[in-house]
Amino acid sequence: MRRNAGLFVAISLLSGFGSSAMSLVAGIWILDLTGSTGLAALAGLCVYAPVLAGPWLGGLLDRASRRSLVMAVNLALAAALLSLLTVRGPGQTWLIFLVSCAYGVSYVLIDAGETALLPSALSPAELGDVNGWRASAQEGMKLVAPLAGAGLYAWHGGHAVVLLSAAMPVLVALLYAAVRLKQTPPDLPTERQRGLRAGLAVLLAQRATRVTVALAAVSIAMSGFTTAANYAMVTGTLGLPTTFLGVLFSAQGAGSIIGGLIVGRLIARWGPVTVGVAGTTLFAVSCLVRCLPWWPGTVAASVIAGIGLPWALVAAVTAVQTHTPTAVLGRVAGTANTAMFGPIVLAIPLGSAAVHLGDRPTLVAAAAICLASTVGVAYRPGRQREEEPTSKSRGHSAAGSPTIA
Repeated sequence: MRRNAGLFVAISLLSGFGSSAMSLVAGIWILDLTGSTGLAALAGLCVYAPVLAGPWLGGLLDRASRRSLVMAVNLALAAALLSLLTVRGPGQTWLIFLVSCAYGVSYVLIDAGETALLPSALSPAELGDVNGWRASAQEGMKLVAPLAGAGLYAWHGGHAVVLLSAAMPVLVALLYAAVRLKQTPPDLPTERQRGLRAGLAVLLAQRATRVTVALAAVSIAMSGFTTAANYAMVTGTLGLPTTFLGVLFSAQGAGSIIGGLIVGRLIARWGPVTVGVAGTTLFAVSCLVRCLPWWPGTVAASVIAGIGLPWALVAAVTAVQTHTPTAVLGRVAGTANTAMFGPIVLAIPLGSAAVHLGDRPTLVAAAAICLASTVGVAYRPGRQREEEPTSKSRGHSAAGSPTIA
């Protein structure tokens, strides 16, 4: 199991490096080719838009060998990236957008595929730790890869970054092949579990999954909602240069690394719901601290947010892995990804509009929404104490498959 844990962390390091480097360079490349900042920003939208198709894409993972499909997706992504070697001028800009969409589709399939594969490769007691380590690895790459990608682009252009980024999914596919999976008889989905609503029905059937996914969705959405307010706070209220935002991004990344390293132990001790509540509460605290007209407080708030967001996300992913029947784990994981990351597509423009009312009101509103969601969970009448995911076998094995409505 330790071997598998190391392989999955290595997979996160390689995939995080390649995707982070190329995501930044895609926008820079489009900007250099077209001179349009609007078109450059659309590259990011192409990456995030496919998350809305998570329930459909996740269903593919329940109809085929999950490892084989994830390996095939990585190899197809490498081939798509290599097509960018034909880009020579503005006339081929559409190809960069197309590959950005391919990246988005691969994110959905690979994230859901890893979520579905991990319970077959690790013991239930290891899931929280490894999910946290993977989150730390990905955040660590976000600190290193953009600088490496931008430096390589400045040195040898976009084609050099393409070759580097295309090598990453090939190496990831090889690492997937080396993972040792437990040989357990596969559960076959029933006819009612094959519908598009099946993933949502299973997600809502267990309190641990519906609560943690909802908390992660709120936290992630509010992180997008406050983006414009954070910019306004730095450049307006604090009167600092825009380059200070890089300090805040690094501080948040450092917090995410710390949070990811310890979240597994917290989940094992307190359970995913409690950790999800704690993560969402920490993000709310970070929003309130940002309201202080004091730049050290803003840096501290970024670290706090960096800890809280991975706690909420890892708690949700671990709950899905430990409370979902194997037969529909791919579909449920895809649905959970859509539920957690889909709202940010709407939250970012809403936050951009809300900031015209002031940066502090926007931050306070985000904190209030996060705290309201945690209070609703913490004080739900008649709630039962959640089971520790490490104290029993996987939730669906102990309790049976939930009813599919």
